[in-house]
Amino acid sequence: MTVNLEDKAILKTAEKILLKYKLCNHCLGRLFAKIQPGQTNQKRGETIIKGLNHKATKVKDCWLCEGLLDEIVHFTKLLMKTLKDYEFETFLIGCKIDEDIAERERKLLEEVKSEFSEPIKTEINREIGKILEEILGKEVDFENPTIMAVIDTAFDVVNLQILPLFVYGQYKKFRRDIPQTRWFCNICRGKGCKKCNYTGQIYETSVEQLVSKKLVEASRGENESFHGAGREDIDVLMLGNGRPFVVEINNPYIRDLDLVKLEKEINDANKKSIEVSNLRFSDRKEINRIKSAKFKKIYKVTFKCEKPLNNEKLKKAVLSLLDTKIGQFTPSRVAHRRADMLREKQIYNCRVDKVDGTMATLTLETESGTYIKELVSGDNGRTKPSISEIINAPCQTIELDVIEIKGE
Repeated sequence: MTVNLEDKAILKTAEKILLKYKLCNHCLGRLFAKIQPGQTNQKRGETIIKGLNHKATKVKDCWLCEGLLDEIVHFTKLLMKTLKDYEFETFLIGCKIDEDIAERERKLLEEVKSEFSEPIKTEINREIGKILEEILGKEVDFENPTIMAVIDTAFDVVNLQILPLFVYGQYKKFRRDIPQTRWFCNICRGKGCKKCNYTGQIYETSVEQLVSKKLVEASRGENESFHGAGREDIDVLMLGNGRPFVVEINNPYIRDLDLVKLEKEINDANKKSIEVSNLRFSDRKEINRIKSAKFKKIYKVTFKCEKPLNNEKLKKAVLSLLDTKIGQFTPSRVAHRRADMLREKQIYNCRVDKVDGTMATLTLETESGTYIKELVSGDNGRTKPSISEIINAPCQTIELDVIEIKGE
């Protein structure tokens, strides 16, 4: 059965409430907000007042909102002033109301027990949103807005929740003395002390800082987080097609970045350190994708043995690794910060490129997450089998490069 605002039961409920409380048309209509869709609560209130032949209460004299609903335009102007410097596609409005108003609303709704009512917050958010949609030419998005603006109606304060800006790319690293991400000093935890020369960092810079600096500046972001598809050791080069990454920029003002220009600027400023490519806009789903992807990797490793190496014997030894599951406990060099667990990894390809006395260079294709340095040394038996074990002579990595990440 369809219910309308002129029904006797609705009018009877409304009259009972109005005998006890002076309500403006907004607050009266809101008690029946789900009746006759397409109308404003103010219009619903007017219809009910007319049906009861009552005199309307002014908003400023309303027992419930105490004039709050007359401030919609004021709140809208405040929001526009706050949002004017931000680039965004979609938005959502939220509000916080005075606790006294919220308490009166709870009391009223308990008395009315109306299945048709809605909260005062919903009306304020909707009415402001409608005005802003028309003025700004932007759309309200309830699921994933670029910006959510929450206004404290008691203090005229606007708090913004801004969707981060995500930029995908691939980086190459040409130096053996920079980590992938910031490495904060373990004494001061980034605050700055004598040990870190008051920089807060163990290392002067990182791939993260070199890549992100211009992105954050161009977007006028607050800060950033760097998400890489795995990571290489500080002394390992990242070559070939580069390692996938996503920079997550927090609280950006500017979203429409010229990524072609920024890619060139980053590369021009860091020619001897890093190079980025394929910059494009991304999203949080891609962070999950590159973090969970099991990319095969191709490495070039140069190692030194404690005794002279024979080319043919070494070739035979490394061939024995093919299609073999390598058991690797967490390397002793990182065991203090990672769970000590056994990982099984596969070697897909391995060839001897060069043998010169006690030195040799290999190219290996391995499963994601394989520890190459430990595959060479054996890590005191924590990796089995290892090259050191197979040739029965201790070996140590001298240089290691990632030359390709496959599958991206």
